[in-house]
Amino acid sequence: MAPLRRPATRSQRATCCSQVLLLLMGCGATPSSAAPPPPVALTPPTSTTETAAPVALPPTPPSPTTAPAPSPPATPDPAPPLLTLDTHMDTTQRMLDAHDDLAQRLADGHVDFPRMREGGLSGGFFSVWVNPRKFRGEAAWQRALALTHAVRALAAQHPDEAALCTTTDDVRRAAASGRIALLIGVEGAHALGTDDPELALARLRELYALGARYLTLTWTNDNALAHASTGAHPELGLTDLGRRAVREMNSLGMIADVSHVSDQTVSDVLDISTRPVLASHSAARALSDNRRNLPDALLTRIAAGGGAVCVNFYPQFLDAAYGAQQRAVVRAHRAEFDALESTGNSSTARGGPSRLALALRLDPTLRRPTVALLVNHVAHVVRVAGPGAACLGSDFDGIGELPAGLDDAADLGVLRDALSARGLDVRTIAAENVLRVLDAQTPSGVRVPP
Repeated sequence: MAPLRRPATRSQRATCCSQVLLLLMGCGATPSSAAPPPPVALTPPTSTTETAAPVALPPTPPSPTTAPAPSPPATPDPAPPLLTLDTHMDTTQRMLDAHDDLAQRLADGHVDFPRMREGGLSGGFFSVWVNPRKFRGEAAWQRALALTHAVRALAAQHPDEAALCTTTDDVRRAAASGRIALLIGVEGAHALGTDDPELALARLRELYALGARYLTLTWTNDNALAHASTGAHPELGLTDLGRRAVREMNSLGMIADVSHVSDQTVSDVLDISTRPVLASHSAARALSDNRRNLPDALLTRIAAGGGAVCVNFYPQFLDAAYGAQQRAVVRAHRAEFDALESTGNSSTARGGPSRLALALRLDPTLRRPTVALLVNHVAHVVRVAGPGAACLGSDFDGIGELPAGLDDAADLGVLRDALSARGLDVRTIAAENVLRVLDAQTPSGVRVPP
């Protein structure tokens, strides 16, 4: 039997504990002189029999980043200025005969520079109209030249206020510089003063060189080129010379204007023209049965060829019944109206208010058409022929009255507001459709297949 082991003494137990403590501390020094312990490992020590799995650390959060500031919204290009062009103003006669200076505010009539600016009228076609009852043959031609030079002189006399324009770019430059655009249109081929084909075409070229950019093929009378809606033979159309003239205008870059002409003349022009045509001052026959107005079939054909119809402001064209009623008053009181005209007044803008006042006094039931009816005609053209087909051709200073609410060029803002209220595209109607037709006449313009 093994001998019994004596219990360790207190000193032996103390010595043993010290040795164990030294072994745990990893060195043989006394506790008071021991070095600090080494850093604790992140993983436990490996064993000879088992490999410990690494301790999984939480994922490192991504570094905070600042989102790029959103780019400011792109500033849209400013809209081009709203232009308004009138394709037919008869003010030229006043300039030549009465020496009226349009740079000054005139006491009567419809047009001068101050009122154009007030109404936002950027410019327009000043009409070269020769009265066939007063001027015939060579005298008609000389009158046409004089009227043409009157428009040119106006631009030369007021270069800071107005500019003679023959192209779309000219018009836009004039507007950008704050000047009024002066364009020239010839109303009626009788102004050529000849039936001789070669001389007529030479004179047509001369008018173009002087700045004329449209020719209305007829006025109310037939001539060597075409037949009028109110002439002796409204069932007829272009003559052989008229066909040559249309082709010559296409070549020159001169608009063929089909206001005043017979329906057959319009149709003939559309058959042969390779350029868009214009009706410079005509209304819709579907709304007012007057031969001076255009039927829907011709409205659509004009638009199909890239052309446009500029609606006339004359109340007797806008409302055929009103026109018939007023003419009946004149017939019944012919002596009184003749006496009025003998004082020097006429049916033009200068004497028109007197004639209208007399008619209203003699027949108080007369109700002058309003701007709303004018807008109806514009809207009808748009509905039948499209938004590119409508424009404005007032006939200012060539008619004796205007729709109620529209007294002169200064009131054109009323018309634009009324067009806008009807949901119509004011910008295209006021100018852009006309400028497109004008631009299409140039060699670089868009040709319409014949």
